[in-house]
Amino acid sequence: PNRKPLLYQLSKAGKLCVPAMNVNDSVTKQKFDNLYCCRESILDGLKRTTDVMFGGKQVVVCGYGEVGKGCCAALKALGAVVCVTEIDPICGLQACMDGFRVVKLNEVIRQVDVIITCTGNKNVVTRDQLDRMKNGSIVCNMGHSNTEIDVASLRTPELTWERVRSQVDHIIWPDGKRVILLAEGRLLNLSCSTVPTFVLSITATTQALALIELYNAPEGRYKQDVYLLPKKMDEYVASLHLATFDAHLTELSDDQAKYLGLNKNGPFKPNYYRYHSAKFDHRILQNSSENMKLKANN
Repeated sequence: PNRKPLLYQLSKAGKLCVPAMNVNDSVTKQKFDNLYCCRESILDGLKRTTDVMFGGKQVVVCGYGEVGKGCCAALKALGAVVCVTEIDPICGLQACMDGFRVVKLNEVIRQVDVIITCTGNKNVVTRDQLDRMKNGSIVCNMGHSNTEIDVASLRTPELTWERVRSQVDHIIWPDGKRVILLAEGRLLNLSCSTVPTFVLSITATTQALALIELYNAPEGRYKQDVYLLPKKMDEYVASLHLATFDAHLTELSDDQAKYLGLNKNGPFKPNYYRYHSAKFDHRILQNSSENMKLKANN
């Protein structure tokens, strides 16, 4: 997410008591859980709660990071007319090149059928915007916690809440307009659908290896700071899951490895390589530098 995570805040303030691994920004979390898991679970969550038909629906996906990319791909495949909102010009350009209109939410709010938040931010959909949505619109969150939709602003005397089924509320305005709010603004896929176990296996393996690395590391390798999982371990997590697809990787020859300046057994990419991610995080480069210093010292 775009916000500065708590672990980094604690580290900067000198209040972090132990070394920590930032698993959320590991490649095998971001590129699989955030992208492919959301690509499958977004439709599942919406169907289970609303039985909505996606063909021809006007959908706005707020945020075109990995979660937004997965949601957009799934919705587009079923014939929805998808627009994207973005603050990042690189993500915005990616959305354009993938065939999505990039808009401001206020410009389309009166026409939209479904809004899906995927930003990691707060108050992405405000009360003013909810007031201007048309009758029967659906609002849900695939992003961070329950902060993206300003749900608190809807708990006022002039609006009526009607629970129509588990995780589905109709918010009724004085003129009879209804907006369908899913899971009270919490994460849709965790609240309203199943999550593919294969993707969870990848994330759980990444978490387990991070713990093993911290536990087995020689004294002094990791300070009281936040680190990313070493690239070699990210690659190992991926390799463990290839057998499921009967996938066979090509091996570099000695000459090819020498030409690329790589070890034949990896890692195959530098730490700052983000596998087509739209966002470059300066923390990755910083941690890469720190990891190289640690290797040199050890």
